[in-house]
Amino acid sequence: MSELGYFEKGKEVSVREAFGRILVHEAGARNDWVLLDADVAGGTGAKPLVGAHPDRVMQFGIAEQNMMAAAAGVADTGLIPVVSTFAAFGCMRAHEQFRTAIAYAGRNVKLCCSHNGLDVGPDGATAQMLEDFATMRAIPDVTVISPADANEFMHAFRAILDHKGPVYMRIGRSPTPVVYGADHDFKIGKAHRLREGTDVTVVATGVMVARALEAAKTLEGEGVSVRVVNLATIKPIDVDEMVAAATETGGVVTAEDHNIMAGMGSAVAECLAEHAPARMKFVGVKDRFGKSGEHNELPAMFEIDAAAIVKACRALVK
Repeated sequence: MSELGYFEKGKEVSVREAFGRILVHEAGARNDWVLLDADVAGGTGAKPLVGAHPDRVMQFGIAEQNMMAAAAGVADTGLIPVVSTFAAFGCMRAHEQFRTAIAYAGRNVKLCCSHNGLDVGPDGATAQMLEDFATMRAIPDVTVISPADANEFMHAFRAILDHKGPVYMRIGRSPTPVVYGADHDFKIGKAHRLREGTDVTVVATGVMVARALEAAKTLEGEGVSVRVVNLATIKPIDVDEMVAAATETGGVVTAEDHNIMAGMGSAVAECLAEHAPARMKFVGVKDRFGKSGEHNELPAMFEIDAAAIVKACRALVK
């Protein structure tokens, strides 16, 4: 088995490229899991595994509901099913099967879905899943993870294989700046403070983490001290880190490539409403569908770019 190669910090790498890389590596490292695919391995990034270890792939065609129900049966054999498809199909079309056959029974299934948020780009509104945090975190006992970059995804993939119980994790489609190195200490349920600050905290997830760091640099030039927290695990939420943000800085801005309705920002607000009420601003897609466009153009159009985070922080500091 070759050593796992991590990506260079600062480069822009698609998380789905990391998905293919970690699948091939872990197929050589352990034999307790199998990939279930719905004829979209090229889109999700799983294609390298199909070529390198075809015996580790179960192909279901475009039949996501059947695939999800079958995953429950595979889990009962003792193998860990890694189910992969587009989020619109895994979180919506097969939602009932995931909820009833997998989550309700507490089966050890890992659902890894690509095509999330505006990061999808040209594929357009029907593929830009802006509701997956909402639908998946509402199911009892499901862990919900949204890695910040390709390297964190690979760390997180290893963690979910060792974690017992159903997991939903995002796979990014478009190139995203790498902010973590090979030494990143990822733990399910723990947020990670990437930058210290005293005036305001940005709690970001997924592709928004790099944008939050960019916004913090801009505001530093204005004399505003911004703390940046990566909330890769949306459920269970890191209560201690959220409370620290609320009590130690002047307010909290949440940033997500997701509908602001019932998304990551809502999860943070629910937490703080109970434990440490604070002033908040929400950066996310404002209750609307996406549209076709380049992945580096849509964020400004939908006000989820670094400039939108800067604007929200300024409003709280004032």
